[in-house]
Amino acid sequence: MRRRGEAVYSRLEEIPLGTAPHTVTEGCLVLEGGGWRCLYSQGAVDALMQAGINLQTTVGTSAGALTALFYLSGQIGLSARYNLSHRFDKDYSGLSALRRDHGVTGFSYFFESFLGSDEFDMKRFLEPERRLLVTATNCYTGKVEFFEKGKTPYFRQAVQASGTVPYVSEPVEINGMKYLDGGIGEKIPLDKPFEEGFRKVVLIRTRDRNFRKKSGSITLPQLAYYEYPEIKRALEEEAPRYNLLVERINAMEKSGQLFVIAPSKEVTVSRFETDVEKLGDLYWLGYHDAQAALDALKEYLETGE
Repeated sequence: MRRRGEAVYSRLEEIPLGTAPHTVTEGCLVLEGGGWRCLYSQGAVDALMQAGINLQTTVGTSAGALTALFYLSGQIGLSARYNLSHRFDKDYSGLSALRRDHGVTGFSYFFESFLGSDEFDMKRFLEPERRLLVTATNCYTGKVEFFEKGKTPYFRQAVQASGTVPYVSEPVEINGMKYLDGGIGEKIPLDKPFEEGFRKVVLIRTRDRNFRKKSGSITLPQLAYYEYPEIKRALEEEAPRYNLLVERINAMEKSGQLFVIAPSKEVTVSRFETDVEKLGDLYWLGYHDAQAALDALKEYLETGE
């Protein structure tokens, strides 16, 4: 077992490899954010891809938007392998990233050296049969906005904005407006799929069902975002809004309106986690939780109203 702080996950080679079949399953997948906690989601979508469950539409928020890229490219294991081997790459998550992109994630490096390489299946990602929407929060309104693959000419900037963490990153400009992390405006974009008429909606969470958010300091938003009062307000109200949303999600899951894959035990991984062994363990938790849910998920997707 590797010690905390070592650069590459010790079980990296055990992460599955492969290509998802080209079948498309009717329904919508929603991916919660959570920074490095999205290793859970990466494990879960790998299990879905192995099972041939490639939902027609995906909505990704914050780091969930990055996970969604690999789900649409159909490349099993690639997202986790990349993240678990680049956690300490200074261009991806370090000082070089901070200098180039004014934030904690090196989006320029990620887009240019990886998504722009032959390793990422851009051709499959761009296929029109499957939709991807990512969210970002408008700094002037404090509201979440949706950006769709193939329909917006600045989709790359939208993905970057979706994962631009508040306080430690500068806003991203899109078409003359400034945006931050999609999770500020809406932690889990639950309404969008139902507004579009989807009857089968699958949510992958990065927190267990019992987790509730504690209220933080109201001073930090006031100091950091005095020029963006609606962002400040959204950050101040973040905890109670999230907790109400979780209660709603739990009720919808219980009634069968929504299918949820969530961590089967408490997640102790932080948004900025540096212990790659903990991150690797979280990947496997997501993978095995999704595998355990496959029969119920298939029944949910196949059952009519």
